[in-house]
Amino acid sequence: MNSFLKNTAAEILASGKNMEELVVVLPNRRAGLFFTQHLGSLIDKPTWMPEVKTIEQVFYELAGQSPADDLTLIFELYRVYESLQPDPEDFDRFYFWGELILKDFNDMDQFLADAKLVYRNLADIKELESDLSYLSAEQVALISQFWKSFSQQRLEEKEKFLRFWQILEQLYTKFQANLEVSGMAYTGKIYRQVVEQLEETQRPKKQHIFLGFNAFTLTEEKLIKHFIKEFEAEIYWDIDQYYLNDERQEAGLFFRQYQKDKVLGPTFPEVIPDQIRNKASKIKSYSIPLKINQANLVGKILEDLNPNEALDETVVILPDEQLLFPALHAVPEGIDQLNVTMGYPIRNAPIFTFLDAILDLQRYVKEREGKVSFYHKPVTDLLTFPYWKSNEQGFVANLLLEIKKTNIVEVAKDRLVLGGPMFELVFQKVSAESLFEYLGEIMQSLATDLDEDPIQRSYLYQAFKQLTRIREIFKSNSPGKVTADFYLKLFRQIFREIKLPFDGEPLAGLQFMGVLESRNLDFRRVIICDVNEGSFPPGSGINSMIPFNLRRAFGLPVQEQNDAIYAYTFYRLLHQAEEVHLIYTTASDQGKAGEMSRFMQQMQVELGTSKPEPVLVPVDLTRSKEIRVEKTEEVLKKLATYYKNDSEEGYQQQFSASALNSYLDCRLRFYFRYIAGLKEKEEVVTEIDPMTFGTMLHKAIELLYKVDPKTGYLDVTPQAIDRLKLGIPAAVDAAIADFYKLEKLDESNLSGQLLIARSIFRKYLKAILDYDQKNGDFRVLTLEGEYKSGLTIDTPNGAQEVRLGGFIDRVDQKDGVIRLIDYKTGKDEKKVPSIISLFDREDKKRNKAAMQTMLYAFFYQYAYPSNQIPLKPAIFNVKEIYDPKFSPFLIMEKEEIEDYLQIRDEFENELRHLLEEIFDPKVPFDQTTELEKCRFCAYKEICDR
Repeated sequence: MNSFLKNTAAEILASGKNMEELVVVLPNRRAGLFFTQHLGSLIDKPTWMPEVKTIEQVFYELAGQSPADDLTLIFELYRVYESLQPDPEDFDRFYFWGELILKDFNDMDQFLADAKLVYRNLADIKELESDLSYLSAEQVALISQFWKSFSQQRLEEKEKFLRFWQILEQLYTKFQANLEVSGMAYTGKIYRQVVEQLEETQRPKKQHIFLGFNAFTLTEEKLIKHFIKEFEAEIYWDIDQYYLNDERQEAGLFFRQYQKDKVLGPTFPEVIPDQIRNKASKIKSYSIPLKINQANLVGKILEDLNPNEALDETVVILPDEQLLFPALHAVPEGIDQLNVTMGYPIRNAPIFTFLDAILDLQRYVKEREGKVSFYHKPVTDLLTFPYWKSNEQGFVANLLLEIKKTNIVEVAKDRLVLGGPMFELVFQKVSAESLFEYLGEIMQSLATDLDEDPIQRSYLYQAFKQLTRIREIFKSNSPGKVTADFYLKLFRQIFREIKLPFDGEPLAGLQFMGVLESRNLDFRRVIICDVNEGSFPPGSGINSMIPFNLRRAFGLPVQEQNDAIYAYTFYRLLHQAEEVHLIYTTASDQGKAGEMSRFMQQMQVELGTSKPEPVLVPVDLTRSKEIRVEKTEEVLKKLATYYKNDSEEGYQQQFSASALNSYLDCRLRFYFRYIAGLKEKEEVVTEIDPMTFGTMLHKAIELLYKVDPKTGYLDVTPQAIDRLKLGIPAAVDAAIADFYKLEKLDESNLSGQLLIARSIFRKYLKAILDYDQKNGDFRVLTLEGEYKSGLTIDTPNGAQEVRLGGFIDRVDQKDGVIRLIDYKTGKDEKKVPSIISLFDREDKKRNKAAMQTMLYAFFYQYAYPSNQIPLKPAIFNVKEIYDPKFSPFLIMEKEEIEDYLQIRDEFENELRHLLEEIFDPKVPFDQTTELEKCRFCAYKEICDR
C-alpha cells in the first residue's frame, strides 16, 4: 500500500542524493522507525542510511544542552520567588503554581513572546480588576456578585495578591539569569536560545530534510525557514486539498498560513493531493450504547481480516487509554502479533489503588496521648486488597469483621500490627521527611511477593523508579518546611502520570496506538474508537495563568490551535486508508455528553458519509422468573430452630417484631434474612443517619434513667428530673462514645456533623425530660430490657411453642398503669384502625410501629403472666415532642388503647394465625406484588427488581 513516508523515501532515493550526507527530521521517533523501514525496503544494494532525528534532537544538538527535570526547575524557580516576595508562601503551596508558571515560561519562549511585556500587561489587568473606584455604586454592586471573594479580602491580602502578579516579570528575568549560572534550561529556553543565535549558526555538514510537520512553534518555524533559506534544507508536506482549500476546515489552519509565507510557500507541491474527497464509501461509522462495548465491536471488525493480509496495515486508535486492555482482550484468537504504541496508565492498575490507599492512610492518622489510630475507611480499603500473604488472610478476615461488627471508626495501631511484619510496615504514623523511605520499603516488600504477577510488578517498578528520582531531587534541593499533605499530593500526581511501556516489534503486527502516536503513519485499515466530542478532539482547555486574550494577542497557543492539531491528526489518517471504521458512544461519560465528534458530523455534510450505524448490544429482556421457595424438609428443619426445646435457654432462635413485619411485607425477604441467613452488608457508620441517631438517643435515655440495681427500679419525680437535666451533656457524650467504641469523647473526636447532632441530642433529651416532668411522678422498671416469650401454635409436628422476643425501650409505671414506650425518631402513625389491620399484608398503610409496640405488650405479659395491671403501649415520636397536643399513646376507634389486656385475646389470635402460616408447608416464601416495598430492600438485586 502507499504511504506518505514510503512515497517520500522513494522520492529522496530517486533524487540521487547521497544518503550518507542527509539528515531526515520527523516529528517523533516512531515516524523515524517507519521511515527507515520503508527506505530499507526500497534499497537493493548496501549503502549508508541517512541520520534520522526528531526536531527536539536538532535543537538540543545545536544548543549543546538538554532540558532539566521539571521538579528541579521548580525548586530553582522557588528560590528566585523567595528572593522577590517579602512574605513568600511555603514550597508546598508554591509548587502547583510553579508548574503553571514554568509551563507559561516555556510557551512564551517557544513562541518568542516578550515575557516582560506579557507580565506587565497581566499585572495591569489584575490591578484594574481589583480597583473599583472609578465605577458607580450600581456597577460595583453588579461586579461584586462575581468578585465577592476578592472584595471581601483584607487590605494586606489584596496587596499580597497583587504583589504576586507584579513580580512575575522579575521572576522570569531573574530565573533566566539563575539558569544561565547553574547551566540548566527548560525546552522553551533552549529553543529561544537557538533561534536567537541562528545568524551565528554554522552551516551543517549534512543537508536537512524535514518530513510530515503540521503545526510549528514559532521557534521551530524560524529554524526550519533559516535552514531552507540558508542551508538548502527541504521540506515535504503531508496534506490534502479537502482541508487545505476550505477556510472553514480547522485541519488546514497552519498549512494555509505557511502557504502564504515567502520561504515556506514555495516548498508546497504544485499539485496538492485530493484523496479524502473520494473516501465516503470507505468510511463506516457506528454508534454504540456504552463505552466498554467499543472493545467488542473492535474485535468483531478484526474478525473480518483477511488471513493473508499484513497485520501491520491495520491500526486501532484509542484516544482513551482505559480502552486498551478491553480492546486487547477482544482481539480474535487468530491474530498472534500485536504491537502497542501507547503506555498504559498506572492509575488504572490495582497496585496504584493499593498505594493510593496507603497515602490516604497517612492523611487520616491520629495520635492521642501517645496512641496512634487510623480512620477505618483507608484501613478497610487496604485490607480488602490481595497483597497480604496467605498466612495473614485469616487475621485480615477477622479484623474486617470486627471493625464492621463493633463499628470501629478509628482502628488502633496496636490492633493492626498484630497481623505480622507487613502490617507493622504499613500501619505506622510517618513524618513528612520519612515518607520517601516509608513508601520505598513498602514497594520493595510488595515486589518480593509479586513474582508471579509480572504486569503488577512492572507497574510497581515504574512507581519505585519515579519515587527514587523524586527523593534524589528533594535531597539535593532542601525545600525547607514541607507538609506531609504536600508530599501525598505530589506522589499522587506523579504516580497518576506514570505509564507502563510495552515492549514489542513496532514494525510488525496489529497496531494499537494513541492519537498523537499515529502522526505521519498510514494504514490500509483504520479503526478509531471514542470519536466523541470532548474526546476526539479533547475538550479540556489550556492550563495557564495568562488569560485567553493576552495569549492570543502575544501569539501564544490557545484552544483553537489545539483543535486544529487534532483535526489534522484525524483527517490525515484518511489519506491512504482503504477502510475506515469510526466508533462513538451515545452514553455520557465523566461529564461528557454522548455526542459524536464534529469531525464525523463534518464528513456527513461535506463528504456525504452515511449516518452512524447503531450497534445493538444483545440484552436479555426476558422478564425475570418469579422466585418461590417451597418449604422443603431442609427449610422446615431450619424453621424448627424457632421452636422451644429442652436446652438450658429453652430455644435456639426467636422471632423479633422486625422479623414478623418483614414476613408481612414480603415472605421471600423474610426467608432470605431469617431462614437462609443472608445478612445485609455491614459497614462502619460514620454519618448520623436516622438509625444511628435513634441508637444514640436510646443509649442516652438509658444512661439518664438508669435503674437502681438494688431495687430494680427508679422512682422519678419532677424534682429528680431537675437533677437529671444537669446530666444531659454527659449522657449524650457517653452515648456517642459508646456507639463509636471510644474510651472517652473529646472535641478532637467530633466532626462538624457530630457536633450538630450532639446539640440536637441535648435538645431532644431536655424536651423528653420536660414532658416527663410535666406529667408527674412515675417509676422506671426497665430500659432497653430484653423480654423473651412464646406462643403455642399448630404445626405439622403437632403443637409447638414458637419463641419470640425483643428489647423494649422503656417500661415504666404511672398512676397504676404500666406504660410500654417505644422511642422513634421518625413520625410513625399512632392510629390503629383495628387489630386485624396490623396483620393485613394487603393494607398499604399497615401500622408497623403499632404492631411492634403491641408485641412489646405481649412480651411483657408473657414474662409476667399473673400481671393484672393495665398495659398501655406508646410510640414516643421525638420529632413531635414540641407539639402542645403531643401524646405517645396508640389510638383505636378514636380512643387511646388504655389496656392491652382488653384486646389481648384478639391480638394473640391474629399472631397465632400469622405464625401458623409461617410454619405451614403449603405456603411458600414468595415475592411481594407491591413493588414499592422493593425500593429499599437489601435483596432486590437477587429478585431483579
